Amino acid sequence: MATVAFHTLGCKVNHYETEAIWQLFKEAGYERKEFEQAADVYVINTCTVTNTGDKKSRQVIRRAIRHNPDGVICVTGCYAQTSPAEIMAIPGVDIVVGTQDREKMLGYIEQYRQERQPINGVGNIMKARVFEELDVPAFTDRTRASLKIQEGCNNFCTFCIIPWARGLLRSRDPEEVIKQAQQLVDAGYKEIVLTGIHTGGYGEDMKDYNFAKLLRELDARVDGLKRIRISSIEASQITDEVIEVLDRSDKIVRHLHIPIQSGSNTVLKRMRRKYTMEFFADRLNKLKKALPGLAVTSDVIVGFPGETEEEFMETYNFIKENRFSELHVFPYSKRTGTPAARMEDQVDENVK
Repeated sequence: MATVAFHTLGCKVNHYETEAIWQLFKEAGYERKEFEQAADVYVINTCTVTNTGDKKSRQVIRRAIRHNPDGVICVTGCYAQTSPAEIMAIPGVDIVVGTQDREKMLGYIEQYRQERQPINGVGNIMKARVFEELDVPAFTDRTRASLKIQEGCNNFCTFCIIPWARGLLRSRDPEEVIKQAQQLVDAGYKEIVLTGIHTGGYGEDMKDYNFAKLLRELDARVDGLKRIRISSIEASQITDEVIEVLDRSDKIVRHLHIPIQSGSNTVLKRMRRKYTMEFFADRLNKLKKALPGLAVTSDVIVGFPGETEEEFMETYNFIKENRFSELHVFPYSKRTGTPAARMEDQVDENVK
């Protein structure tokens, strides 16, 4: 029996997709091994959100090659999408697939076994316009299941490489989302976590459909579903309609993760974020009025290029006033290939 081992770097979406890729191998009769064991095939699902992501991905690829130099080494994910040549240059890498066409992986493995020639299966992600259907029927967590509803992002924030790794926003067909949600509930899951690259942007690429409508339909049409969780949502996506759906629903959990990144309008402009502090505060106030006891968590980047003491204090005071439940705070890290990495007046590491 052929064996396969996986290693996933990066975010929840990558972890979800590794499980989906495993389903393809399982259907083809593979047995799953631990990554540290000898396997016939190694699949490394990479991350490129930071330069460190690239470096860690390369280290893991080399580790797989050491485990079994005769194994087929297959690299996929965001780093594979943005830098296929860099990965192909690592001696021992056999197959590179990006963030689409994952179902071709098994075919590439067969092809490689016959021809023994490295295969670069990475296409132009910016041309992808259709959501790639990849289902995961079961998760190790017994109570909650992730459900990926969209892919890609159109925002191009100046610090972020992800649109180049994931392509532009594309939403999954709502009927497919509801069908898959029902299957997960029927399989015993009580909670569904809606996830994606830009989750709350769901439906922006559709006519007459949006995220609020999807939430409303999941709430109404999925029998036996107890809880719906939204993995992350941008302030600009929290429309009055979304607030109304949250207010009426007894299934959507009372927690939203709303990345703020900075509490200073001048920094937000340099980041090319699509909101002002006034707008963000207004959304928070509206949410808290409609949903007393709502927990709001957020992400903050400190030391963004050009950030002054005054701008930092604006962020500090905004967060103090608005009482977040939990914060993920990161020092700004230069991502090669993004506009922010080329900006003048980078902030000293100690100051960050």
